[in-house]
Amino acid sequence: MTSFNLTDTQASKISSTLTKLRHQMGAPAVGMVLTLVVVCDEAGQYDSVRAATEAAREHPSRILVVIGRDPKEPNRLDAELRVGESSPGEVVLLRLYGELTKHAESVISPLLLTDTPVVVWWPGGAPDVPAGDKVGKLASRRITDAHASRDSVKAIVGRCGGYVPGDTDLAWTRLTTWRSLLAAAFDQNVGRVKKGLVEASPGHASATLLASWLSDRLDAPIEVGESSGPGLTAVRLTLASGGDLTLTRSDARLATLSRPGQPDRRVALARRPTSELLAEELRRLDPDEIYAATLRHLAGGTK
Repeated sequence: MTSFNLTDTQASKISSTLTKLRHQMGAPAVGMVLTLVVVCDEAGQYDSVRAATEAAREHPSRILVVIGRDPKEPNRLDAELRVGESSPGEVVLLRLYGELTKHAESVISPLLLTDTPVVVWWPGGAPDVPAGDKVGKLASRRITDAHASRDSVKAIVGRCGGYVPGDTDLAWTRLTTWRSLLAAAFDQNVGRVKKGLVEASPGHASATLLASWLSDRLDAPIEVGESSGPGLTAVRLTLASGGDLTLTRSDARLATLSRPGQPDRRVALARRPTSELLAEELRRLDPDEIYAATLRHLAGGTK
């Protein structure tokens, strides 16, 4: 891995240096399939860069990490470039000072790979309307994470009003395995669901989304209840024919699926790292219509 620092620089200088470094290593940028823009603060940049780099092993990318520093300092752009033979792409850490902190899009635009999709990820705080953000407007996909907010449920409810096709949230991505297992449980006819309960640690945005998705798909009232966690712990669906269909997780790896008249079944339901969640979202760059429908249902239930 080669690291190169540029102090008080410009986007054109960064671009030319990237080209030079790649050619020196005999690895031009033709293999990269997208530009991933990560908007974070200095405290969160290490974990964010690590997750983005691991996700890029599946999706080779130019990763642009935008770090806003002191807006009161004189205008300055510092850059750290990381390119390596074993690297799945390029990583550029952009530290913005002064007025540049308000105009990150002007720094990013010249560094976007041509004719490839742009994805923006806010691993921490995110704008209320990601598609209305100056950086968000550059992207076809915008990834937020309600769980990074102090009140994750309030954050995910707030996504309802500002949703634009191409938006998604990692609170939703965390539900993929839960939704797959629950959908598979209905492969055998279990009858109509009268009501349900999703249990999770207090103030858990993913639980709110899972309850909304189930309510929308099953046309039944689904409530959210509290448990000691960690995270999501159970889904309990009361069947009109009698009995419950339940999916319960007591640890971070395995869950138990129970259905009336059938033996309990142990299933894998591990908590996934951020890098896996991000990689999943980068696999599909088209709008997530099911997420959109879930937000619409949630918005209707919160009015």
